[in-house]
Amino acid sequence: MASDAYRSGGQVSGTDVLVSLQQQKQCQVAQESSPEEMGIGGNADLCWSRPQTRVWTLMLLLGTCLLYCARVTMPICSMAMSEHFSWNKKQSGIILGSFFWGYCLTQVIGGHLSDKVGGEKVLLLSASAWGLLTTITPFVAHMTSVPLVFLTSLRFLMGLLQGVHFPALASLFSQKVRENERAFTCCTVGSGSQFGTLVIGGVGSLLLDWYGWESVFYFAGLCTLFWVYWMYRHLLSEKELTVSLEDLGKGLSPSKQTCVPWKQLFKKASVWAVIVAQLSVASTFFTLLSWLPTFFKETFPESKGWVFNVVPWLVAIPASIFSGVLSDHLTTLGFQTIFVRKLMQIIGMGASSFFVLCLSQTSSYRKAIIFVTASIGLQTFNHSGISVNVQDLAPSCAGFLFGVANTGGALLGVVWVSLSGYLIETVGSWTPVFHLVVVVNMVGLSIFLLFADARRVDIDPTCAIRVL
Repeated sequence: MASDAYRSGGQVSGTDVLVSLQQQKQCQVAQESSPEEMGIGGNADLCWSRPQTRVWTLMLLLGTCLLYCARVTMPICSMAMSEHFSWNKKQSGIILGSFFWGYCLTQVIGGHLSDKVGGEKVLLLSASAWGLLTTITPFVAHMTSVPLVFLTSLRFLMGLLQGVHFPALASLFSQKVRENERAFTCCTVGSGSQFGTLVIGGVGSLLLDWYGWESVFYFAGLCTLFWVYWMYRHLLSEKELTVSLEDLGKGLSPSKQTCVPWKQLFKKASVWAVIVAQLSVASTFFTLLSWLPTFFKETFPESKGWVFNVVPWLVAIPASIFSGVLSDHLTTLGFQTIFVRKLMQIIGMGASSFFVLCLSQTSSYRKAIIFVTASIGLQTFNHSGISVNVQDLAPSCAGFLFGVANTGGALLGVVWVSLSGYLIETVGSWTPVFHLVVVVNMVGLSIFLLFADARRVDIDPTCAIRVL
């Protein structure tokens, strides 16, 4: 971290040096320890060894994949469900948007709790619940005379439970992954969002055609519950799975002995830069994720669902991994950390928005597929930009800070998804929706380029002595 602060163009404080030496010493012990000595779950105070990192990266990639399988079931099935239950686009927009109302409420608390009791515990406990909810969704829809109300409530609960996932990942990576491997790890696990959308886009489209929309929910929910069972059985010990009421109380209450200068943290321009950028990225991505299946079905009615539900995400997976490799490689070559983060955001927000703009102007199905694929593929560069920049700024409270940023994105996601449905229904055109995405992205990118930094802001110098 001392070298990162130097490459960022800033000065290294005495506190940063002490914290860096301590973390490097911990990671060195972890790297020299065998998996048998540490246990596959690892020690909460040490970085993962390389074998552990590989296992956890693979399983968290799969977990993120299943998260998106469950999340995207409703957008994929919305047309079929709208026909079955006689919903218009405003009503569909209410159901799709209700997810984000719940999603925004647990981001901060999920990140803070992960910082205190461990991100792996929060991840698996939440996955158990949202996996079960996904599985029972068809039963709830058919058992009630007002499916709109009950499905809206279920989507709200789904948002509450899934809201903790990415803040928990940010917290877990900041505590367990070596700094020069974070971009690759974040991008690899983050590609699970594209992988999950790809899987549910392909398998879900086939299940939808063959067995009806109910089968899509069963598939996503049962796969998630099986993943949770495997993780419980093989990756975590009984002690690591236990979260006592006392632990929860400590995690939810502010610590009086924390080294985090909370009052000063949100006075930093760099903190607000990453919050605004994440807000823009999350809200625009949620809008596209929710409405693209409907856009293709209505604009190109003869198109095959598996094409537009699969091809963009098939390209996005290697693009995400490549962005992580590129980011870590540029940092290793000696480029300033903040330069690398900003470069990734120029690609992730700027270049991707250009193709969204192109999408709004085309009437060709082939070009639309190309533009959507390019835009979604380039958006994955955000994983090695702002997602890692949160950990640059505040590794000791990365989960909390990411939760704050993603809360804003979820709130805007509620507004944009619902507003998009209103615009499409009222104006009768998709162009305003795509223009809205471009404008929001450009505002977020401009603020990030002006004010972003990579120097730590989460340590109070007065408690540096307690670190060692």
